[in-house]
Amino acid sequence: MEIIKLREEYIKLGQALKAAGLCESGVDAKFAIQDGLVKVNGETELQRGKKLHDGDLVEYNGETIKIEK
Repeated sequence: MEIIKLREEYIKLGQALKAAGLCESGVDAKFAIQDGLVKVNGETELQRGKKLHDGDLVEYNGETIKIEK
């Protein structure tokens, strides 16, 4: 499980996928999210700009990212 430490109050979903190394670029993240391949807290998320806060879990391509303060 990859852990992303928040510097601000939140991180956007597309940025989190890039920061964790699961997507090489914002474009890759955009298409993965649009194609319904990304889940946030167990539910499919289609908004690239979805704000992730402390405790959120992101699942993509068999990997999990945990957002922490």
